Amino acid sequence: MKLKNIKSEISRLMMLLALLLVCISVRADVMEEFAAARGVNGGQSAFIVLDLNSGEVIASHNPAEPLVPASIMKSVTTAALLSHLDEDYRYETKIYTEGPVREGVLEGNLLVVGSGDPSLNSKYVDNNSDICQEIANALRAAGISQIKGKIVVDEEIWSGPSVPQSWMSGDLPHAYGTGSHGLNFEDNASGSRSVANPAAVFSTRLKSVLTRYGISVTNESLRQGDSKLLFTHTSVPLDEIMRSCMMRSDNQYAEALLRTYGVVVNGKGNTEKSARHEMEYWRKQKAPMSGVNIIDGSGLSRQNRVTANFMAHVLASKASNPYYASFFPLAGQEGTLKSFLAGTPLDGYVAMKTGSMRGIQCYAGYKLDDNYVPTHVIVVIMNEIGDRGRAREAVKKALLQLFASSDNDSSQN
Repeated sequence: MKLKNIKSEISRLMMLLALLLVCISVRADVMEEFAAARGVNGGQSAFIVLDLNSGEVIASHNPAEPLVPASIMKSVTTAALLSHLDEDYRYETKIYTEGPVREGVLEGNLLVVGSGDPSLNSKYVDNNSDICQEIANALRAAGISQIKGKIVVDEEIWSGPSVPQSWMSGDLPHAYGTGSHGLNFEDNASGSRSVANPAAVFSTRLKSVLTRYGISVTNESLRQGDSKLLFTHTSVPLDEIMRSCMMRSDNQYAEALLRTYGVVVNGKGNTEKSARHEMEYWRKQKAPMSGVNIIDGSGLSRQNRVTANFMAHVLASKASNPYYASFFPLAGQEGTLKSFLAGTPLDGYVAMKTGSMRGIQCYAGYKLDDNYVPTHVIVVIMNEIGDRGRAREAVKKALLQLFASSDNDSSQN
């Protein structure tokens, strides 16, 4: 190579190095400004942006600080379960007749075996079939006009309390604080209030539908007869349930997904054991677990602790899964992120799960390219915030500055 060319290449490299140092300085300034912003408690907040192509952390603040994640915990729950079940997995709620059928009379009970399906008769899932009408149709098809026994609901797929013991008592009466049961029904809620016994609501609703179909239930106590499968209700695919859960931040769905994880890996849907198994899974995936404590699936427990490093690992591990990435609301357009970054250069180019509680505001997700493929992981966890609006504005400003800097880096390469 000629000396002139060598000098030219050295000059180009020196310019690139200078630009890189400027960008690094800009990013550091952005993080300092974020941590000092009004509404943000810098010591109780964490921020990380990871370039998925290079593996470089382009911005970081308190990445190893254990903090309360609120609802961004749902992104951890869905990621773990999606690592064990295909996106087209469907819950199966099985219905059995117990006893002989003579002259249109079932001389025994009608047994409904819950699968933990969180979407059973849920109003939040499109094309969701009504299980009560399905049962009535199946009974008529079998020539049954009377059930001499009872409607029995088996919920043994889950064990332990329906509500995590770490949840605050003030949350429990509300629909967002409802429990997860072996048989969930109509979102386990009545309006804005939680329902403590959805199986009882289901039984009452089913009897009403059966009456309309001319099928009576006499509720006699009979000895259990031989079981025969009447039919199986199947849920919508798992990816649709997960997407609904993440878009709407549904706690009941998320807790059912965690318990389903427990069934898959251990055979029982106990919340506490499922959370322990999930932690072990991430440990085996070599996630940074220092300070991490997973208590529930939804993030409603204030005893959960995650770090930005841990969240970044989880998100990076699933970035290539197109189903998982599609669960996150698009900034300015969807779900809990509909107004965030709207009308900015990042509108439609950021997809994140939000998490909020009193004193807490969190974000976790991705920066996307024009094809909606993740290019960066974004994690922001803010605890002990002041004014929520100002805290959100600090995050928006930081992201716009960081990705303006990142775009400038790309244009120089």
